[in-house]
Amino acid sequence: MKSNAWIPSIQDGKWDTYFQKLYGADAVPAQRQRYVRAIRQFVQTFPEHAESQISVFSAPGRTEIGGNHTDHQHGCVLAAAIQLDVVAVVSFRTDRKLRLQSEGYPMDTIDLSRLEAQPSEQGTSAALIRGIAAKLAQNGVQPSGFDAYTTSAVLTGSGLSSSAAFEILLGTIFNEHDNDGAMTPVALAQAGQYAENIYYGKQSGLMDQTACASGGVVYVDFQDTASPKVTAHAVDFARYGYAICITDTKGSHADLTDDYTAIPTEMRQVAAQFGQTELRGVSEEAFYAAIPQLRRSCSDRAILRSMHFFAENRRAGAQAQALESGDMAQFLTLVQESGASSAELLQNLYSASKPTAQEIPLAIAVSKRLLAGAGAVRVHGGGFAGTIQAFVPLAQVAMYTKAMEQLFGEGSCYVLRIRPVGGVEMKEELQ
Repeated sequence: MKSNAWIPSIQDGKWDTYFQKLYGADAVPAQRQRYVRAIRQFVQTFPEHAESQISVFSAPGRTEIGGNHTDHQHGCVLAAAIQLDVVAVVSFRTDRKLRLQSEGYPMDTIDLSRLEAQPSEQGTSAALIRGIAAKLAQNGVQPSGFDAYTTSAVLTGSGLSSSAAFEILLGTIFNEHDNDGAMTPVALAQAGQYAENIYYGKQSGLMDQTACASGGVVYVDFQDTASPKVTAHAVDFARYGYAICITDTKGSHADLTDDYTAIPTEMRQVAAQFGQTELRGVSEEAFYAAIPQLRRSCSDRAILRSMHFFAENRRAGAQAQALESGDMAQFLTLVQESGASSAELLQNLYSASKPTAQEIPLAIAVSKRLLAGAGAVRVHGGGFAGTIQAFVPLAQVAMYTKAMEQLFGEGSCYVLRIRPVGGVEMKEELQ
């Protein structure tokens, strides 16, 4: 539709079922306003498209539920798409030129007739755009140009994968318009990872993109990263009386690259002692039997982190089974075990180079005191700085959110919903 048709259709409630599906019934009025504002901002940014046909797309952020630092060792994870998303208003072009205005950032302008990596773009959103277009071209898809305005509720640095959401958004736009939506969620995830690794210059696993692309709660086995096994689980935490709360502790991520890199590096050092590149290829029994010998060639921390991998890898599967069988008590016990393992074995709650900056241990300690034995709490994502995850009884959510925001600032505690779909184009059949 044209913009002058989109806006009244949204304001008149014709898309309320769509909004309810993605965001929840209580969020519908706010999403109406948000989408109308995005369309108006698109027209203001690109006034030549005031009478053009436009399309609207959305892709979610994600939360990691189980499997902390397992995916880079070809392990298993449990993750979910969430209601916080990136929305794009798009008008397609025929000249293979692309202009993308992300709210609050400079405009990216890209010529899609040149899809080779540009060193000058490393570390920028332009690199992700070009990289995803290049990956689709390798798969036989001719990526079209377009003009787009995007607005994101997945705040950068929030630990909810704003970059993966952006990547899946781009892949969904290209896939829906140029490929009749034929790419699978895993293929879209792999395109995002390719762009991030090769074009953006950041090494990453595939968990974030897979969760964002798949939607819902998914258990993912990365033993074969070329074809990971994705199993969907229908889970409504509210039905069990809990909400997922993510708190951004506002710790600085500056100078933490060495901390993040050390975890997979040390795990692979242990794997190499068994002739493997990742720990997934190592027998757990053989590992434990070899610990005395491993200490001659690997650090104690590398051994402890490997112990975390083996237990966490099994634990992610046990969490999925507990949710599938409706055993919330067992699930919460496993979440607590995961948090303890990350603290004691993985050791990613704070940086050894900044021993006095312990926002995550503080947030976890305060959370445990507030919850008083109810629910569960753990580090969320990469660790060292960033976010914690808590499963909070619904009756305590208001109290918990208020206490966390007194500690870490207004808006630092997110109450999440599971979003049932991944990247989508706003179409009537999705209502």
